[in-house]
Amino acid sequence: ERGLDLVLAQIRYSIPEELEHGAFVGNIAEDLGLDVAKLSARRFRIVSGAKKQFLEVNLENGILFVNEKIDREELCERSPSCFLHLQVVIENPLELYRVEVEILDVNDNSPSFPWSEFNLDITESAAPGSRFPLESAQDQDVGTNSLRSYQLSANEHFVLNIQTRNDGSKFAELVLDTPLDREQQKKHEMVLTAFDGGSPERSGTALITVTVLDANDNVPVFDRSVYRASLVENAPRGTLVLKLNATDLDEGSNGEVTYAFSGHAPLKVRELFSVDPYTGEIRVKGIVDYEKASVYELYVQAKDRGPSAVAVHSKVLVDILDVNDNAPEVILTSVSTPVQEDAPAGTVIAVISVMDRDSGENGNVDCQIPSNVPFQLHSSFKNYYTLVTSEFLDRETVSEYNITLTARDLGSPSLSTRKTIVVQVSDINDNPPRFSQPSYTVYVTENNAPGASICSVTAFDPDSNQNAYLSYSILEGQIQGMPVSTYVSINSDNGNIYALRSFDYEQLRNFQILVQAQDAGFPPLASNVTVNVFVLDQNDNAPVIVSPLPKNGTVASEVVPRSVDAGYLVGKITALDADAGQNSRLSYQVLQATDPGLFSVALYTGEIRTIRRLVERDATRQRLVILVKDNGQPPLSATVSIVLTVVDSVPESLSDFGDLTLSPQPPSNLALYLIVSLSTISLIFLVAIIVLTLSGYNLPPFVNGNSSLSQSYCYKVCLTPESAKSDFMFLKPCSPGSTPRNNEAKSAENSWNAQNNLTNYASRAKARLSHYTIHNVSRSIIDEKWQMAGLGETGEDFERGGGKEKEGAQGHGWTETWAACRSAPALSSECEEREREREKDRDVASYLSSKNEKRRGEIEGGGRNETRRGEIYGGRMSTSVFSNSNRRGSRP
Repeated sequence: ERGLDLVLAQIRYSIPEELEHGAFVGNIAEDLGLDVAKLSARRFRIVSGAKKQFLEVNLENGILFVNEKIDREELCERSPSCFLHLQVVIENPLELYRVEVEILDVNDNSPSFPWSEFNLDITESAAPGSRFPLESAQDQDVGTNSLRSYQLSANEHFVLNIQTRNDGSKFAELVLDTPLDREQQKKHEMVLTAFDGGSPERSGTALITVTVLDANDNVPVFDRSVYRASLVENAPRGTLVLKLNATDLDEGSNGEVTYAFSGHAPLKVRELFSVDPYTGEIRVKGIVDYEKASVYELYVQAKDRGPSAVAVHSKVLVDILDVNDNAPEVILTSVSTPVQEDAPAGTVIAVISVMDRDSGENGNVDCQIPSNVPFQLHSSFKNYYTLVTSEFLDRETVSEYNITLTARDLGSPSLSTRKTIVVQVSDINDNPPRFSQPSYTVYVTENNAPGASICSVTAFDPDSNQNAYLSYSILEGQIQGMPVSTYVSINSDNGNIYALRSFDYEQLRNFQILVQAQDAGFPPLASNVTVNVFVLDQNDNAPVIVSPLPKNGTVASEVVPRSVDAGYLVGKITALDADAGQNSRLSYQVLQATDPGLFSVALYTGEIRTIRRLVERDATRQRLVILVKDNGQPPLSATVSIVLTVVDSVPESLSDFGDLTLSPQPPSNLALYLIVSLSTISLIFLVAIIVLTLSGYNLPPFVNGNSSLSQSYCYKVCLTPESAKSDFMFLKPCSPGSTPRNNEAKSAENSWNAQNNLTNYASRAKARLSHYTIHNVSRSIIDEKWQMAGLGETGEDFERGGGKEKEGAQGHGWTETWAACRSAPALSSECEEREREREKDRDVASYLSSKNEKRRGEIEGGGRNETRRGEIYGGRMSTSVFSNSNRRGSRP
């Protein structure tokens, strides 16, 4: 059954109680004229003020169905009518409907008596027609299903009279129909049956036992047949309602009256009120609530204390006066939260219903919310309100509102209720990421470890959840022609930037990268920031000596006139350092000196000057070792050795401190000229040997083996893998020879002078080479002094001593002979000079090897360099020529 009120937009359904889950109530969508397909989109929902959600709507078909079994007696107690009040809310646009569902009673409860057996004492003198009230039966059902009638079992003396109260309930009285005779029968038993009006009919029974007493002439009499009193609800316990008054004409115990509730007084009345048995005062025993009952009927009785006492009955009506004792109740019918921050003004946030159980002005309610929130409260129906937005919201400013709703009734004194409505604002992606700095500056020391973190960028997004999840990336770009991705990378989650390679300050001093932070919103928003990376210099480059450089494999030399004064500029050390700042600031100092008090070097310019005038006792050869050190931490250094020769007059020769600029002529022609010159001089040298032989000196024949009387000479011509030119190599004895004669020694000395001229020529030619380095030209001849010192033959005796002359990188073969030099005082000065030259040659070779992409020369293995040595009798001559015919950039 349903009805529709178009004006109030109200619809009513009626259903019986105790329906199972899923039972059909009505097609609410059809009844309200709504499109079923749009129910979900319009957020169709119903809200009930009950504690349980008894009814629900299927959004697919719009049918209202029973969600939970309904017990009318539990929901509405004894109320004659029972309704479920529902609110239907539909958005876009907002529509409100009131739905009432009447819960119809079914006969699911049987009448029942408080006790299963009643005992009545009646005097035998009781006159026919005397009435004796009985305990009423109770039925929880209402209407036709409630208690309808009583029935008494057949007996000889009593009949049943049924009475109706003001509220429509019924109770029974036992009426004496014929006199009793105690002598004939002392007890009478009857069955009282209560019937309801349901279908099928239900009933309940109780046993009545009547005991016949001896006669008592007079009974008590109430001064009123009906008493009436008023009582304010919530009156405290013990409050006097009224005082009963009954009198008995008998004397003694037969005249003493006692009071009590009648047997058919309801149980609820007995719980709320009490009767004093001696004074007859009725007082409040429980909590009296106007909202539960506005009037109470109390049935009381009075009887004396004599034998065979008969009770008389009276009725008391208590009217309950309403007071404002109930604060308004606020029910959130519907709350749409969270609400998007870009929701337009007028968006419905919540539907609110209020009620007050009081009556009259005490039940009228007014609602308000604070004025400092972007919301408004609109009243659509009586006691129904809608909470709507009044302006745009901004989640980044306020993400949650706690709106306090105050409901106040109009009673005196007024009562109010406060309800907090939490409205959460949902985020939209309306804010791009923001970096914590407008730009980043990062300083990275060169030679950093690849893969190490160099910095971290941080951005934040005021949005929330997915809109605030940030991902970092490096935008495409180039650094020195290479993609930026080959230099640095970034962790997309935390913004840590990592170097992918080791930076070199000398090649790259600074660069910029562009980092982007992008959120995960839709559509995504992004921001960029510039990261400036500066590479800091590290002292990783040692000073490099530019001048003077060793020539022909010998230590740089310079001549100093003996007549110079103190402060004379002998020369200048020039060095460079690839580092920057303090790491490239060079200082010079004398590390070793033949005479420390003779020469000094300027600390920052490298100028070598005399400290004092030279005197005759000063050695003619002064050796200086200059230390060039940078100002880094830790400092790096390089050394250079210089031999200063003191002369009476300065010869016309090229100084080692001169211009070191190499000739731009092609290296291939110069090499050819050098080879032709060396070959010509070598041929002249060979002819000289032949001439000496023909003039009377017999040279042993060229034989193989190790004969002490024979000497074998070999000529070797080598083509290196890197050159198309030939390098001429000098004579080398194949086996040690015997001790030469004096005239042979003289010839050897003459030959050495010729070879020395050849060496000087090669030294001068080297200064004009542009792409060639004569790596090592060393003279290691100890002529007649060798023999005079008694050291034996140069070759044979040396090998017999266990020393094997090595053809090393420097080509000296001097290491094994050092012990012999130490044992000959006459040769000690030349031996020391020879060792110093050997150490310098090794330093130069090490420097060239470390600074060039290809090795500048290898003596052993590979056939790139050959050393040619020649020995003539007791004299010794050793010359090494390193050829780099097609080598590019031979100068470091």
